[in-house]
Amino acid sequence: MQTAKLIFGLPVILIFFCSIASALFPLNAATHTVCQDCPLNQLQNALDLAEACDTILVKKGIYQPEVLEVKKSIVLIGLDFPVLDGQEKNELIAIKTNDVTISGFEIINAPFSSSRELAGINAYNASNIHITNNRFSNTCFGIYLANVAHCTIENNFLTSNSEIELNAGNGIHAWKCEHLLISNNEVTGHRDGIYFEFVTQSQITGNHSYENLRYGLHFMFSHEDEYRNNSFVNNGAGVAVMYTKKVTMLNNRFIHNWGDSAYGLLLKDITDSHIENNLFDQNTTGIQMEGSSRIVITHNTFSFNGWAVQLQASCDNNNFSKNNFSANTFDIATNGTLVLNEINHNYWDKYEGYDLNKDGVGDVPYRPASLYAMLVSEMPFTIMLWRSFVVYLLDRMEKIIPSITPESLIDSKPLMKPVKHDQHSTTP
Repeated sequence: MQTAKLIFGLPVILIFFCSIASALFPLNAATHTVCQDCPLNQLQNALDLAEACDTILVKKGIYQPEVLEVKKSIVLIGLDFPVLDGQEKNELIAIKTNDVTISGFEIINAPFSSSRELAGINAYNASNIHITNNRFSNTCFGIYLANVAHCTIENNFLTSNSEIELNAGNGIHAWKCEHLLISNNEVTGHRDGIYFEFVTQSQITGNHSYENLRYGLHFMFSHEDEYRNNSFVNNGAGVAVMYTKKVTMLNNRFIHNWGDSAYGLLLKDITDSHIENNLFDQNTTGIQMEGSSRIVITHNTFSFNGWAVQLQASCDNNNFSKNNFSANTFDIATNGTLVLNEINHNYWDKYEGYDLNKDGVGDVPYRPASLYAMLVSEMPFTIMLWRSFVVYLLDRMEKIIPSITPESLIDSKPLMKPVKHDQHSTTP
C-alpha cells in the first residue's frame, strides 16, 4: 500500500511542480488546441510549439502522424477520442522525457517489426508518466515501457488480432522498471496480456486479461511485486511467475485456461511468496509448481480443474492450508516419492473419513494424490481409463497399501467443511 500511495501521489507532485513553475513564469503555461480545421492542425507542430507544463487539447478527427516524439513535460488530452493512425507503418507516440500525461486517444495500426518493438505508446528512460483512458486497436505492442519509474497505466482498453506468437507483441510490456501501477485495464488478443521483466516494487490491480495467445500475465525476474483483484480468463495459460521472489498474489481469478499443458498459474523457481484468496476454476491445472520454495498458499478455492495442483518433487518448504478442493478430476499430483511440503487443514470433497469428536477435523488422514493421477501425469493416454473399474481397483489398493504415491503427501488434519473465503469479485 505504501507503493500505491507513492504512485498515486505523483500526479499531485507533478501538478504542484507545474503550479510553482506557472507562478514563477506565468507566460510559459498555455493550452494549445489541435483540430483538423484549426490553424494548428498537426500534432507534431503543437508538440514543437508547446513549453514544459503546457496542455495540448486534440479534438475529434483522424490524424496520421509520423512518430510523435514527446520531449517536453506536457499534458496531451484527446477530446471525444481522436484517432491516431499508424497506417501499419510506424509506432505512434514515443515519450522521451519525464512528467508526461497522455489520455483520451484511440490509437490504431502500429505494425509488427522483426527488428524493433513498435508500440502504440513507447516510453524510454523516463519517470512520472501517466497513460490513462485510451483505446488501442491492432497495435503490435500496446504500451511499451523501458527503464521507466513511477508510471501509471490505468483504464486503457487494448486489443489486437494476433494469430501466432512469433508475430505478436504484448499488450502492456515493461522492462527494467520500478514503481509501476497497472490498474483497471482490459487486454486481449496479444501474445501476453501484461509482461514484466526486471520490474520491481510494482502493483497490478483490477485488470481483465483474456484470450491472449500465451499468458494473461507473465513475470520474469521481477521481485517484490503484488497483483490483486485481476481476472485471467481463457488465455493460453493464465499467469506465469518465473525466477522471481517475494511476489504477493491476492484475490485473483484464474478461469478456463484450458488446453494441452495449460494452467491457471505456473510457479517456476520462485521463493518467499504469498498466494491467498484466489479462485482457480476450470483450468487444465490450477497451479503448476516447479523448483519453488517457501510459498504460503492459503484460503484459495480450487474447483472443476483437471489437476488442482501439480506439485513437482523439486519444490520444498511450501505450506498449503485452509484451501478448498472441490469437483477437481485430481486434487494433487507429483512426480517423485519424497514430498518436503506441509499440507494440512484443507477441505477435500473426496474425503471419506469421519469426525467422532466433532471438532471439525477428520480423524483419519487424507491422501490427495491418487495412483491414477500420477499415471495420467506421466502417461496422458491413460485418461481413457478414467472412471473405469480398473482405476477404481488401483486407487483402492493404493489407499490400503501405499506403494507408489508418496507416503508424506498427506493431509493429517483434513477439514470436514469448506473454509469460508473472503474472495472479492472482479471483472468477469
